[in-house]
Amino acid sequence: MAFFRNDTVNLLNLHYGIHALAQSGGGAFFAAFLLRAGVSAPAVLASLAAIIAGRFVIRPLVLAPARRFGLKPLVIAGTVLTGLQYPVLAEVHRVGWELFVLCAVSSLGDTVYWTCYHAYFASLGDAEHRGHQLGAREAIAAVVGIIGPLAAGWALTTLGPQVAFGATAIVQMLAALPILGTRNVGIVDTALGALRAAIPSLLMFMADGWMVAGYYFVWQIALFLSLGESFAAYGGAMALAALVGAVSGLLLGRLIDAGHGGRAVWLAAGSLVFTIGLRAASYGNPVLAVVANAVGALVPALYVPTLMTAVYNQAKGSPCPLRFHIFTEGGWDAGASSGCMIAAALLWAGAPMSLCILLSLIGTAASFALLRHYYSTVGVPEVQSL
Repeated sequence: MAFFRNDTVNLLNLHYGIHALAQSGGGAFFAAFLLRAGVSAPAVLASLAAIIAGRFVIRPLVLAPARRFGLKPLVIAGTVLTGLQYPVLAEVHRVGWELFVLCAVSSLGDTVYWTCYHAYFASLGDAEHRGHQLGAREAIAAVVGIIGPLAAGWALTTLGPQVAFGATAIVQMLAALPILGTRNVGIVDTALGALRAAIPSLLMFMADGWMVAGYYFVWQIALFLSLGESFAAYGGAMALAALVGAVSGLLLGRLIDAGHGGRAVWLAAGSLVFTIGLRAASYGNPVLAVVANAVGALVPALYVPTLMTAVYNQAKGSPCPLRFHIFTEGGWDAGASSGCMIAAALLWAGAPMSLCILLSLIGTAASFALLRHYYSTVGVPEVQSL
């Protein structure tokens, strides 16, 4: 399989698998733990909005060290910094200074990591095999996602948050090890036209961020409440969803690389609309909520390769992939933070949780239109060999 011949991407996907183990473990319990710690649902969403808005402010500062040291050291640093938020999370017991420290630490780690990781993956991946490589990445994440939530749910229930989130921090930091075997990517001092090249992907990410606010962040709260605020039940539901997602991980990447990006957009958007509707209807019903969560596991296999093939290929062809992702990630921050704040305001005003989930349909419609335009005008090269 030609798309496995890129050893650097293989190491990046190994890194992402370890990272995903931490994210599907303690990371998946971020909002749930805040709820159990006495933070109200609107305050949890407002905290998430603050973290994302902080990323928007910090992100331009990444450029200077990247120009001096390159992307590899910053991906390693971001991986380690991201792990530091979990010991802080374990100490949150209410809305207080611990929560504010958590927001600051999370903003810093996420900003350094995601901005540089996306630029790094875009630079080192292969445009003609992008869908396959992303499909493999998401399949790895889905497989480890079966273990992570079960382990974290058990640890939170039996060992307590300090042990559970401490272990998550260690796993997150270990994800830096595969990056040591990859090569560095330098950043040019100037890049004329970087913003113009990023505008299509910036809009895609803004739509994606808005969609994620309801589809992912509000849903985590809704699922946890629907399951009686049980860490064990919540972890089991997340593990079941990961098992479903693991079965379909490589499906759509092959479809995109074969030149069927337009068809992939329809499948991705259709799966999103169906899942959003099902999640909105399932709130308060434990059985239906578990089913809705499991069905949603198909979305990463269908939607992420479709979106990120377009974004990564545009980034690789841009004057500077890092500047490109500073702009596009800023768009995601704007969409996600505003979506979380609006959802928080609606919940505070007494609106139903289902309405806040349905807000994601706006982002889904925008994402569909933008991706359809991309694949109809640019397309994806045919696969040369598999």
